[in-house]
Amino acid sequence: MTFAAMDTSADANEIEDSVMVEKFGKVMTIGINRPDVRNCVNPTTADRLIAAFNQFELDSEALVAVLYGKGGCFCAGFDLKALAKGELDPLSYHDPNSGTRAAMGPTRMAFSKPVIAAIDGYAVAGGLELALMCDLRVVEESAVMGVFCRRFGVPLIDGGTMRLPALIGLSRALDLILTGRPVSAKEAFDIGLANRIVATGTALGQALQLANSLVKFPQACMRADRASCYYSTFQAASMQEALQQEWTAGIEVIKSEAIQGANRFAKGAGRHGDFTGGSKL
Repeated sequence: MTFAAMDTSADANEIEDSVMVEKFGKVMTIGINRPDVRNCVNPTTADRLIAAFNQFELDSEALVAVLYGKGGCFCAGFDLKALAKGELDPLSYHDPNSGTRAAMGPTRMAFSKPVIAAIDGYAVAGGLELALMCDLRVVEESAVMGVFCRRFGVPLIDGGTMRLPALIGLSRALDLILTGRPVSAKEAFDIGLANRIVATGTALGQALQLANSLVKFPQACMRADRASCYYSTFQAASMQEALQQEWTAGIEVIKSEAIQGANRFAKGAGRHGDFTGGSKL
């Protein structure tokens, strides 16, 4: 997958209050800041999320992003009050092939770098789709996930019907999509929807810790393997095509990072679980 910057009416350098962007070393945090409505996303917030992720993708010093919600809730989906008021024009969300924004904002973007979701409170409906957009999900033990939009007749249009079956299998995905039932953190972990379960109140801190562990690795290699995983899952027409993509991406890394890594190993680096090698683009 290749990244293409997306048009947005929000200035990427001036993300306003509904989306908060901060840098902690090589990790960028992107926070949805509408706690009074459980961080539901309206059209303005969607545009600001796109601007924030554009900012992340174009910042060569930001190697991993962490998406979270302010005020004890990840995201409860699209703001249905905005929909009821007519603020959402369905025709403004074009065919995904055009590369334009989705209702929740950045869910049609293809990132070249890892994104981690720090989930507390509710990650439901479109909020679940934002979580599915991320590579990894760190979920608090009291969090609830689910396709809650089922009860209101609102469809999944932000990648949920594509990503959820890919993550947990068609049968389990259909169970969640058709019933709209709540999913606990334990069940989410058991079925592969959550990557980590952490104590309540610690998701953001644990996600930052995980992100900082990723920035230590040689970056070109990690990104190549990540891209090949996505290609084989969503784009490859055959196993042979997936293997070819893996080889093509991998051989370029071997020419650069892998030889350097082999030299570091020969000198004793990375043995006995000790790795202190810095990131390399």
